[in-house]
Order: sequence, then structure tokens, then C-alpha cells
Amino acid sequence: MQSGAARATISYDDFERIDIRVGTVIEARPFEGARKPAVQLWVDFGPEIGVRKSSAQITKYYTPQGVIGRQVAAVVNFPPRQIGKFMSEVLVLGFPDGDGSVVMIGPDQKVPNGGKLF
Repeated sequence: MQSGAARATISYDDFERIDIRVGTVIEARPFEGARKPAVQLWVDFGPEIGVRKSSAQITKYYTPQGVIGRQVAAVVNFPPRQIGKFMSEVLVLGFPDGDGSVVMIGPDQKVPNGGKLF
């Protein structure tokens, strides 16, 4: 994680290649056996994308029960990544707090699942 200065400038075309969508967490459970405490998430991105899985190190501020129904932002066009015995299909987005723990991001108003960030 880079702190301080912003990274190199990118074009708008570069930004458009990153597919960031909103979805609703429909299932969550503790990630048993993970090296770092994490939660397994199932996120509904609407009919076009469907339900995708993610592993998120969000245990400082969130419980599995507490995130169900929450809308989150995620990158949906990264290749799937094997994390232990779990296949993570999207990257749920967040910002670090002062100690580096994840604070998830999502809309402050309810929006349709699958909406693309612009």
C-alpha cells in the first residue's frame, strides 16, 4: 500500500477498463483457516453479473451478520484468485483507517445492484 503521494497519471480510458460495480451482500461467514482474520462474502451484483464471492479482511469494524444487506463497491473484472480453499471472484473496496484496518465503501443511498461507478 502506497502512502503519501499519488501514483502516476492515467488516462480516462485506463480508468474505464476498471469495472467497479455496486452490489448487496447476501451472505457472509467467518473465513475459517485464513492466515489473517477475514470474512467470506457473497455479493449480488444484479442480473447482468449475478452473485460473486469475495474474501475481505474487514473484521475490525464488521461482523458477518452485520454486513448482510449492506451495499458495497467492488472491482468485478479482475481474474478470480484462490485464497486458501476459497475462490475470490471480486475485490470489495475500502479505505484504510489510521491503523490500516479496512473501512468498506459503498453508496450512502440505496442504488440498483450492478450499477457501474463513473
